[in-house]
Amino acid sequence: MVRETKEGDNMLVNDWKEFLIPYEQAVEELKVKFKGIRKQYRDKNQYSPIEFVTGRVKEISSILEKAKKLDIPFSKIADEMEDIAGIRIVCQFVEDIYTVVDLIHQRDGKDLKIVYEKDYVNNQKESGYRSYHIIIKYPVQTTVGEIEILAEIQVRTLAMNFWATIEHSLNYKYKQSIPEDIKERLKKTADLVTELDTEMSQIKGEIIDAQRTFEIKSSIISDILDNIITLYSLGKISESTDIQDRFNKLLDGGNIYEFELLLDESNKKVQQYRLEALK
Repeated sequence: MVRETKEGDNMLVNDWKEFLIPYEQAVEELKVKFKGIRKQYRDKNQYSPIEFVTGRVKEISSILEKAKKLDIPFSKIADEMEDIAGIRIVCQFVEDIYTVVDLIHQRDGKDLKIVYEKDYVNNQKESGYRSYHIIIKYPVQTTVGEIEILAEIQVRTLAMNFWATIEHSLNYKYKQSIPEDIKERLKKTADLVTELDTEMSQIKGEIIDAQRTFEIKSSIISDILDNIITLYSLGKISESTDIQDRFNKLLDGGNIYEFELLLDESNKKVQQYRLEALK
């Protein structure tokens, strides 16, 4: 799909669009799969090591620049450029990174093949960059049959992701030649990010408990509000108003147990009146 010209970089726009289709498809499929894993954890009311997932296909200009920098012939881009397709899995804690890596290992040989890995979490780059990279081969079904493309999966914490995003922006601004004083400041902030991740890991249990409590309470509140609307739609205006008034009072300082009691009561009322409506 990639063709060379005398200049080596004059592919037509339509050629590039066709070339990138499998990469775009791979990114979307991988995002769906890892978001699905996160949903499975949360549906079971379990802590998910995946906070969020993003993905992108490299811009044509970036592909051209990298090919030139690495001296990759244009006919070899698909075989030698590993990050045209990339997804990023962001976690809350450093330990979560390795949980996600284990999840990816479990898929090796099934719906993807691991080519190699780079652990920049325990072996950070000189710049201070930290992340876990996994290069994979991913099968994509196309109109001409199945093809395998190279893709990169990055796994990092929220703090690492913030730092890396800033560094990427500065590298773009200074064309990979960041001034030394800014480099030094970036390195110092990278050390602070490492310290932050360490501190967060030490209180991981408290953080997860607080988040789980918030999620449970939010779910209960949503269910109560649904019941209030349902009672109203069934014509039980006074019952709906009563639940609404008691719900409003709980919002000022009610605990989860009190919300659970109100949810249980409203569930019973909804069930009762729905049965009556069927008679």
